[in-house]
Amino acid sequence: MDFLRRKLRPRARRYAASLSRRQLAGIAVVLAGSAGVAVAAVFGQGAVAMCLLALLLATVLAGVIHLSRRIAGGNRATQAAVRDLRLVVEQLQRRVIASVEKERLAAGDRHLELTELLARTERLTGRGAELLLREQSREIEALVQLFQWVTPRAPMPAGASLTPTDLLGLVHVARGRAPGLTVALGSGPSTIWLGYAAELRGGRLVVVEHDKARAGRTATLIVEHGLAAVEVRHAPVAELGVEGRTVDWYDVDALDGLHEVDLLVVDATLAPARSDALTPALHVLGRRLAVRGAVVVDEDPRHAYGLTVQRPLPGRWMSLEYPQSTIAVKQRA
Repeated sequence: MDFLRRKLRPRARRYAASLSRRQLAGIAVVLAGSAGVAVAAVFGQGAVAMCLLALLLATVLAGVIHLSRRIAGGNRATQAAVRDLRLVVEQLQRRVIASVEKERLAAGDRHLELTELLARTERLTGRGAELLLREQSREIEALVQLFQWVTPRAPMPAGASLTPTDLLGLVHVARGRAPGLTVALGSGPSTIWLGYAAELRGGRLVVVEHDKARAGRTATLIVEHGLAAVEVRHAPVAELGVEGRTVDWYDVDALDGLHEVDLLVVDATLAPARSDALTPALHVLGRRLAVRGAVVVDEDPRHAYGLTVQRPLPGRWMSLEYPQSTIAVKQRA
């Protein structure tokens, strides 16, 4: 017996610890009812024993019904959780499939674009290299021609705004026309090249610059190259009325004494207002052009004031001149 008590007591304790209070109370009621039936039967109280037995059976039946309802409720909750989980899993699967399909389509599109780009690059590589080589050869040829025409007395300034071909166009028109007075609006590396061209033809170059610091640097370069025929005038930015509107341009007082201009150079990249540099220049200096004067500009003319494009020049420049009929009228006047 002691052996059985030692073996069964720990198991009973563990079993009792795993039960809830309601379960322990139900077991206690059943045990008490069973004990009451047994005591009534021993003392010959059959009626009492039958009543207690009936009560015990009713209690057990109620417990079984309650337990079955609890189990049924648990099953319903489990089924609902399973249904919810299934819905979540299905939605997640659809999202994953949609994301994978989207990435697959995007990867396919990128692959197609990359394939087309590689094919186009492969087709254009040879042509692009050929065009680049031609452009470099053209710039080298222009630079060689420039130094054939001009022998500088100091290192020539470098500038990214004008290529050798652009500079060749300016020097070419200055050498060809041999202007007595050249006026350039804006200063930079082109000033030195134009200064040498004016010196070769015995002309005079006046450079108008609104940036005081840039005007000072240009004046220093002129002194270094010994270009006595070049003058730099600082003209601060001032408002100018042109055709009913106001624009930022050079102070016209700095242009005093400039008449009979044989060549006017308008560089839009150096002008105070780059949107339309030619219109105010012709508005002020157009009437001061010589009879056979010309205008060299690097933008399409909006208002040419009677000037027409006469001939293309190397680089980005175009030459504007008066038609022969207009020149004849001016000469008679």
